[in-house]
Amino acid sequence: MSELTSLLELGAPLAAVAGGAAYARHRTPRTYWSLVGLPAALVRIQSKWDETMGACELSVSPSLVRIMAADRAERSQLPHHVPKLRSVRPSTIGVRLRVRLARGLTTDAVRDASEALRHAWQVNAVYVSEVRPGIVDLHLVGFDVLRRVVLPSRMASKAAGPLRVPIALREDGTVFVRDYRTAPHGLALGATDSGKSMYARNLFAGLASQPVALAGIDCKRGVEQAPFAPRLSALATEPDAALDLLRVLVEEEMDRRYDLIRDHLGIPGTVAREDITANIWGLPDAIRPAPLVLVVDEIAELFLSANKVEDKRRNETVTLLIRYAQLARATGMYLEVLGQRFGAELGKGATALRAQLTHRVVHRVNDIETARMGLGDISEQAMTASTQIPSEQPGTAIAGDSSGRWSRIRTPYLSLADASARCARHAGLVPDLPALDAFRPVPPPAEPGDAVPLVKPHPVPVTE
Repeated sequence: MSELTSLLELGAPLAAVAGGAAYARHRTPRTYWSLVGLPAALVRIQSKWDETMGACELSVSPSLVRIMAADRAERSQLPHHVPKLRSVRPSTIGVRLRVRLARGLTTDAVRDASEALRHAWQVNAVYVSEVRPGIVDLHLVGFDVLRRVVLPSRMASKAAGPLRVPIALREDGTVFVRDYRTAPHGLALGATDSGKSMYARNLFAGLASQPVALAGIDCKRGVEQAPFAPRLSALATEPDAALDLLRVLVEEEMDRRYDLIRDHLGIPGTVAREDITANIWGLPDAIRPAPLVLVVDEIAELFLSANKVEDKRRNETVTLLIRYAQLARATGMYLEVLGQRFGAELGKGATALRAQLTHRVVHRVNDIETARMGLGDISEQAMTASTQIPSEQPGTAIAGDSSGRWSRIRTPYLSLADASARCARHAGLVPDLPALDAFRPVPPPAEPGDAVPLVKPHPVPVTE
């Protein structure tokens, strides 16, 4: 009886510890990894390094010279060469290993073995990156960082910059940044409830604190972008107004900026100046116009037409969008297109527009054609991955660019109220762009019960 009592007394604390560890693993995976997962992984890595390298086919046989120099009895005992572990850098989500490759191994060989290494070390994922020839980094991620997305403020602030928005977390734990200077125009696709709107909220909230102009086209009566109205320089909420806005942006604002750049070039044939430029970034600060980001929500609405009048409007709208995407980068004007579906069935101009949108983000989609339009020209694997995103993980997406690189990302949750508050807090940063005054959203009413129109009426007529 006393032995049973002692066993129960000992088992109760152990059960409590096990229960606490299980709770921490589910609710606070970073804490669990730091206290339990990381020490266990380091023991597995360092205690059986040579054995693991051999089992994962990352060992190299002795050179022929050594084999010939050894006695016949010793040849079978000659050790194989394996990669050397040079440094270990733990973190709250994983551990990074700096490795010197054995002679004859390549980075691709280590990438091919990453799945075997993941199982051998019992971690969530292993990513391989080349530092320089012969040296690679193995980034081990201890748990699924996309299950509960937390964007560390220190990492986000470090990644932020002019026209750079830390907008999501990659599956390897690094911050995914939307950088308009590197990829000026982007396409974000996703089915209903896939997280596309969350992506747009994080985008608006991130750009709101920067000295940029924000313009929106939201043909769903403005329900997606109207909450950001205090920070917007222009907002169009129906197709006719969208056409008028595009006319002003392309035929007035963009032309004005090109004239500014051309005038700064000086007279051809004169002595070359050091400050000569072909875009707005080389202009003096005093005359450089503010960069502008145009966000188009539900792009398919601009491609639809039901009669000849709407067909004429649709063709002009698409033509202006393509011109904007082709010419606007040098003037500091950028484009972000969002939609549920995007395919060749939208009609003339869809493929031409897509070709200019080199930055791609595809959330869960309902058809393979949309995935193909978004990622088919980047990677077949990325296209397939976008059709396998589970519906219970909204915000998860496949991000890629024209280089062929792609990764799985997930945007953190941001409520509409918080995103709207951030835009309202930075309403004073709206730059002075006279050409867009007619499209400037009306400030919210002073009293909650007061009703005001969403946008100011503008005098630009729609051409019949």
